[in-house]
Amino acid sequence: MHKFFISKENIHGDSCIIEGEDVKHIYKVLRLDSGDKVNINDGEGTEYLGEIEEVNKKEVKVKLIEKVELNNESNLKVHLYQGMPKSAKMDLIVQKCTELGISEITPIITERVVVKSELSEFKKVDRWNRIALEACKQSKRSLIPVINTPIEFEDLQEALKKYDLIVVPYENQKGEGIKYVVTEVKNKEIKDVAIIIGPEGGFEESEIQSFKDLGAYIVTLGPRILRTETAGFTALSLLMYELGDLGGI
Repeated sequence: MHKFFISKENIHGDSCIIEGEDVKHIYKVLRLDSGDKVNINDGEGTEYLGEIEEVNKKEVKVKLIEKVELNNESNLKVHLYQGMPKSAKMDLIVQKCTELGISEITPIITERVVVKSELSEFKKVDRWNRIALEACKQSKRSLIPVINTPIEFEDLQEALKKYDLIVVPYENQKGEGIKYVVTEVKNKEIKDVAIIIGPEGGFEESEIQSFKDLGAYIVTLGPRILRTETAGFTALSLLMYELGDLGGI
């Protein structure tokens, strides 16, 4: 069944209105019409079973039949701080991390970020949020992750103080990996996690030291060097398997 995220303001009693790009997708691509069932999410995690009542080129009116007890979100909240990559690599990072259950993504501008002076990167945030929305529909998520505007390294250090666990994959780290981290925190309540990934050029030693000073775990992801667009969702997958819900019961 197809799923659509709408604003709570578009819900009126037992009916709702779908607007925007979804309308054209509904009648032109999916070819849905009156009587077809759909899933509706209010953008804050509440799900409904709905039935399309009317379709036109401006909006789709849906009757809300009942609330659906559905929560596809993990109890583990993970925030990815991603060193700004070149080209369209951030698109892939946003898409795959959304599928895997990320809660929030913030691009970071570190010493070796090539695009650090290009203000155009800040204009891509709307596109990244659209990619996250589409990935949520595909993966049947209950909440849409937030994709933030890029921040400077100094702001990152302050933001990291609120997390239960900070994990920094680093190509020069030997031995200690995610398995070691899980063993270290097995008796602690871990709800909020930060993963920090360096850009193509990697982190400076001084940046790694600043993470250590904050109590971060500097880890290896194995003997093979991963690209920046691969490292984030690899670390996320491992943590979701060990501490979240990816591995099932």
